[in-house]
Amino acid sequence: MTPPEPARASVAEHDPPTVQRRVLRVVVLAQVLGGAGLAAGVTVGALLAEQMLGSSGLAGLPTALFTLGSALTAYLVGRVSQRRGRRVGLGAGFVAGGMGAAGVVVAAALDTVPLLLVALFVYGAGTATNLQARYAGTDLARPHERGKAISVALVSTTLGAVAGPNLVSPLGDLAEGLGLPALAGPFLLACVAYVAAGVAVLVLMRPDPLLLARQIESRAATDATAADAGAVTAPVGRGAVVGGAIMVLTQLAMVAVMTMTPVHMRAHDHDLSAVGLVIGLHIAAMYLPSPVTGMLVDWLGRVPVATGAAVVLLAAGVTAAVAPADSLPVLVLALVLLGLGWNLGLVSGTALVVDSTTPSQRSRVQGNLDVLVALSGASAGVMSGVVVATTSYPALGLGSGLLAVCLVPVLLWWRLERPRTQSR
Repeated sequence: MTPPEPARASVAEHDPPTVQRRVLRVVVLAQVLGGAGLAAGVTVGALLAEQMLGSSGLAGLPTALFTLGSALTAYLVGRVSQRRGRRVGLGAGFVAGGMGAAGVVVAAALDTVPLLLVALFVYGAGTATNLQARYAGTDLARPHERGKAISVALVSTTLGAVAGPNLVSPLGDLAEGLGLPALAGPFLLACVAYVAAGVAVLVLMRPDPLLLARQIESRAATDATAADAGAVTAPVGRGAVVGGAIMVLTQLAMVAVMTMTPVHMRAHDHDLSAVGLVIGLHIAAMYLPSPVTGMLVDWLGRVPVATGAAVVLLAAGVTAAVAPADSLPVLVLALVLLGLGWNLGLVSGTALVVDSTTPSQRSRVQGNLDVLVALSGASAGVMSGVVVATTSYPALGLGSGLLAVCLVPVLLWWRLERPRTQSR
């Protein structure tokens, strides 16, 4: 569908490198705010569900719900971005996430489980949008700088995402001062942060990077030969599948262990501040290494970094499995490795997807793949509670580590089958 005339950016009017720098600044701001919003669900979502539902076996339900909401939003944001550009798609997604966080606060205040479930589903919109914002930084990036662009977007999430879990106690005090349950406090922050991120994108992301990239693509296409055009589009399907598989498998392995760690810790008498510390360091490891990861993806290639993700996630799962329940340092190590493995997989997988798509199809393909990533997270969230309830937390950790090893045959297939001109 052709974008409305007012939304069109003209290559003649805008210098792409200048616009790219401006877009990255807006993405940084949105990611800082969005990081604070997503931290609420990660840190206390399972604890709030356990408290309201009265069952540790259902503690993975919040992760499942807001990742299901994330899946739907990933699809919708991809479709809206395809038609109207990144600005409208991302802005609307962030605002929806803020409304969901507000609904969680109201549900906790009224002790209403049905409203909690609906609100958690809507809250997932912020998670999906925060993740999809990384693509906005790549629309105008040159191929050899895509890893760097992705890393800038992801590392910006660190400030808000790390601060959020470590504000659990003061936010709990604030919530109690307002007559709300303590565990509703982080969702108050999420509401404000997500809405602010949405407003920032809607107001500041001009011109729209995806619409401008399409105009550049269109102009290049008129000058390209048929052979050149065929070389660009031929590897799209295979590269997108491999990049998507990398992201899905790393998401499955990470979410399963991350979801049940707060419940495991509380069951062994760790207080909320200890839970906040572990999750905060985990989220730091998810995002803080991004500049180094992006550099490695650009220099070494996508496949070597994705292979590293499998190795690190296996180490994380084994560490979680052998960690003494009362040992905070070993739990910290396991969750830091878990976050690092996820980071390596996400950056390398995202770069491969961007390599394998063109601006005219990019947001649609990216949205569809992020649906699969979100659904894998939802599955991991549900199954993690069941696995721990029926077996143990160590069994969950070991199973997640072994699951990450499934990346190896996928990457071997890619190495053997890809064209010599394709990304490494």
